[in-house]
Amino acid sequence: MNAWEPVTTGAGLLRRDEAGITTLTLDRPDRYNALSEELLSALQSALDAIAKDETVRVVVLAANGPAFCAGHDLKQMSGDPDDARIAALFAQCSRMMLALQALPQPVIARVHGLTTAAGLQLVAQCDLAVAADSARFATSGINLGLFCATPGVPLSRNVPRKVAMEMLLTGDFIDAAAALERGLVNRAVPLDRLDAEVADLAAKIVAKPRDAIAMGKALFYRQIEMGVEAAYADAANVMACNFGLESAIEGIAAFIEKRPPAWAPT
Repeated sequence: MNAWEPVTTGAGLLRRDEAGITTLTLDRPDRYNALSEELLSALQSALDAIAKDETVRVVVLAANGPAFCAGHDLKQMSGDPDDARIAALFAQCSRMMLALQALPQPVIARVHGLTTAAGLQLVAQCDLAVAADSARFATSGINLGLFCATPGVPLSRNVPRKVAMEMLLTGDFIDAAAALERGLVNRAVPLDRLDAEVADLAAKIVAKPRDAIAMGKALFYRQIEMGVEAAYADAANVMACNFGLESAIEGIAAFIEKRPPAWAPT
């Protein structure tokens, strides 16, 4: 199979693999890539498979159409508003969001157009985000009488508290420049440079040793929820383990010998 040929995983999700980078593309453009039950399941299945695949070094989360993601599929939800089903749907979404964090590989959100509610949650949950300067972001559920409680979890871990509360309480949009300034995204670039910026960031990560990246990502999210003493104890243990990895031994030797490290491809 051609590495650049999109592979349909079903339910509005496409997968493409090339040079250690897996791109998952939300493909429900007519529904602004709203997160239906089927799309959430497809994302979960894809992430579960990627987590076990050591040939995948970076994941890019992208979208087709005029929007990145407009949040949950409210039309589908209102068609069968059974309390237990709605609760199960939100639990399903939370599992998928946590799977992004648990993934050994870094995840980069490639963001364009409109991004609202659970769509913003998706961006905030990714490890990194690059946005087109035309992108717009909002936790807009409050405008429908729905406080964006679950999107508020990663949002409040990305931006200052008062910024998060203003977004959650007003539902107002912010542009890509404001998202960059407040820490929701890493880069904001013209749309015609978006793919190049994502590719540049992904390539920098692929060039680093997979085992150190996986170990470091796991530690980063553990320690951020700890008190400072427990965080230092965990981090010190990880550093000691990392020091014994073959990639670190090679990297340190290369530094001392003033040469590029010869890391084995994975």
